[in-house]
Amino acid sequence: MLTLDKIYQAAYTLKNVARKTDLLHAPNLSHETQIYLKTENLQVTGSFKLRGAYNKIASLTEEQKAAGILACSAGNHAQGVAMSATQMGVRSIVCMPDGAPISKVEATKRLGAEVRLVPGAYDDAYEYAIKLQQETGATFIHPFNDELVIAGQGTIGLEILDQLPDVDAVIVPVGGGGLIAGVACAVKSLNPNVKVYGVQAENAPSMARSRQMDEIVTLDTVATFADGIAVKTPGDVTFALAKQYVDDVVTVTEDEIAAAILALIEQQKLIAEGAGAVSVAAAMFRKLPIEGKKVVCLVSGGNIDVNILSRVITRGLVMGGRNSVLQIALEDKPGQLVGVSKIISDCGGNVVSVHHERSDANMAIASCFLKIGMETRDFAQIELIKSELTKAGFKIMTDRVQEMQ
Repeated sequence: MLTLDKIYQAAYTLKNVARKTDLLHAPNLSHETQIYLKTENLQVTGSFKLRGAYNKIASLTEEQKAAGILACSAGNHAQGVAMSATQMGVRSIVCMPDGAPISKVEATKRLGAEVRLVPGAYDDAYEYAIKLQQETGATFIHPFNDELVIAGQGTIGLEILDQLPDVDAVIVPVGGGGLIAGVACAVKSLNPNVKVYGVQAENAPSMARSRQMDEIVTLDTVATFADGIAVKTPGDVTFALAKQYVDDVVTVTEDEIAAAILALIEQQKLIAEGAGAVSVAAAMFRKLPIEGKKVVCLVSGGNIDVNILSRVITRGLVMGGRNSVLQIALEDKPGQLVGVSKIISDCGGNVVSVHHERSDANMAIASCFLKIGMETRDFAQIELIKSELTKAGFKIMTDRVQEMQ
């Protein structure tokens, strides 16, 4: 089993390879909790995965290296393996799900690996990689269920305790469990009083479900834009370590993840991918008992595709009450739009889109539906606008926030 000594040995191996990433105080993310961000999104290759990959590959014999390196990944482990193998002069092949972000696929190629895209999710890429390993005899570098990989990730725990000795809790993203297994082992071995919590996407809760059932559970499907933690089955090694060291594992929704990404951009000027932001989402949306505590949220990666980022920002604006679409029933006569626009303007809102719908079968022939998009400060301002429109005699049919809820 993993020991603290192995994590310290990994730290020595990584001292000239991985950055000791900054721990940033983030007072604007919560008024109830002292949040600090462990910025592994600023790590070399953009995520923590370099730590475990390099530590594992550095331990291989010359014979194992000569056979070539094989890995499977949703993207971040791929880059860590590619960079580590290339630096050591070793050939590498990485199997990735065909839905992996293009930015991660291209980055892996640039770092020197051969990429094989596999239809399906991470677990499908894993099955293909295992078959390929049997055919080629290459050395397989597991993304999470390996003691030396876990030890590499555990070096983050050592850094957190060095940077914030009086930390009360550490919140860690969870996919297959390698990151939280290593961090929790390091933290709990040095200070058992520190709480260690895991966070998963609500649509990919393999570790959370496994803890509930007290056995490893394989999900039928996973569906989350947090591709870095979209894992159907946790590892047996990581599950055992999580069971021993982790206090709880909770889940967050897609909308909560989007809101956390937006908050990190606006409040901290940091870019996080979905998997990297789940720890912040858990803190922001009060998923854990951390009020009044000093809490480190581990931002595990920042490799988000810019096309996804654009959509995530839009969703985050809606979740934060910054963007709303109202549908209003109007009499189809001149001046109606002017009246609606004036009320929104007087309340401080900004109209960004207008659409008239005259063909809906549910409306009167002399009526229309007006869909109007607005930029607003918060939900309170949206409610004020709706209230003033109602007072003026306009009938509000629905709004986008209500539809999402």
